[in-house]
Order: sequence, then structure tokens, then C-alpha cells
Amino acid sequence: MAVATRGKKYREAIKQMDASRAYSPQEAVELAKKASYAKFDETVELHLRMGLDPRSADQQVRGVVILPHGLGKKFRVLVFTQGEAVKIAEEAGADYVGGDEIIKKIEDGWLDFDIAIATQDMMGKVGKLGKILGRRGLMPNPKAGTVTVAADLSRVIGETRKGRVEFRLDRSAIIHVPLGKVSFEVNKLIDNLTAIIEAVMKAKPSGSKGQYIKSAFMSTTMGPGIKLDLKSTLSLAGQAA
Repeated sequence: MAVATRGKKYREAIKQMDASRAYSPQEAVELAKKASYAKFDETVELHLRMGLDPRSADQQVRGVVILPHGLGKKFRVLVFTQGEAVKIAEEAGADYVGGDEIIKKIEDGWLDFDIAIATQDMMGKVGKLGKILGRRGLMPNPKAGTVTVAADLSRVIGETRKGRVEFRLDRSAIIHVPLGKVSFEVNKLIDNLTAIIEAVMKAKPSGSKGQYIKSAFMSTTMGPGIKLDLKSTLSLAGQAA
């Protein structure tokens, strides 16, 4: 969408940025906070353009990261489980816990949750929800750590509450990850950014060739993108551009 067709507040926000330069993480966070104009507490997001081919099986990137300062929001956690694990999930703070009855409810159109976790013994049944949950990014997946055993259920739920974020390469070779809220202090957003960069670098696939991360941008929910200086961004994780 052309800037001319954007709203007045967006155009004012973009005037604060120099499109010809790349900003250090500190500068980008400060600018994102300064340029935020929405009446709600916007989410700060990181967008990484990767030097990968999404069609290649050995160039896929998917992982999870525990943000040290969370995301500033409460997630509604659903756990697919049965037997004694039901009590474990409930005591760990899951919002919804169940098996067949929850599956039937979802098949009937209910989707009032943000994250779904499943114990391994339930995946045979949960698998039939693939078409419903998959397209919404809600399907439990072992690679994302959302399929687990009963013994680890409490830990996984606890991490989710604290700010456990999944990232993955999309069809256009971009990784989109939330960093936190505009209301967060600058240093907390930088800490979260550092954790994400470290996790993405550790998830580098064996088939990666050439430049792994090609460019990085930061934005808020409603605001324009801010180009990050790649060298200083990767240096947060002790990496060179």
C-alpha cells in the first residue's frame, strides 16, 4: 500500500524515519516506541528475510524461544490429554483441558484459545484436526515443542505462560516473530530481540548456503517497518553479518 493512501498518523510516523539508513537495535526500538500512534499497546515485531528456499526440505527453519520478558499478554492455553495428565495440566494453569469432548467442540467451530499443546498419546486423535488447526498455526507439533509427554507437561505450560514463542520460515522465506509490547522498556525489548536472534541462528538448517539472514526489519502492529543494521543486530548473539 502506498504511503499516500495511508492514514495521517501513519504518514506522520514514517516522517520520523530515514528510509536510506539502517538502524542499530537500540535506535530501532527507541524509534518504534516514539513512532507508535495507536490507542492500544501495539506489539513490536521482528521480520527476518532469510537466504533460504522454502521449497527445499533441508532449508526449513522452525523452533521456539523463551522470551526473557515475555510478550506482555495472557495466552489461552488448551491441552489435549487424558487420564492422570488432566490433573497435571489443570494444576499447571492450562485454561482448557480434555480429549474427545474438546476435539468434538473444535470440529463444531470452537477456537477460543491461542496455543494448543498435546501429550503424545493424544496425537492419533488430534491429527484429524489438522485441516482446522493447521491453517491457523494452532496444530501441536513436536518440532515446536507443543507435543510432549505427561512428565514434561507442567514445564511446557509454564514456559508458554512466560513467553514461549514459536518461529518458522514462511512461503516467502520470511520469519515473523513478536518481540513484546511498545510499553516495554527499551532494554527489555533488546533482551527479547537478542533471545530471538540467538534461537534463529541455532536453528540454522544443514541445507543453508550463502547468507543465512539477508535483512531484518522491526515494526509495530500499525507502524511502518524500520530497517535494522544487520551487523549490529547479529552481534547481539555474537554473530557476524
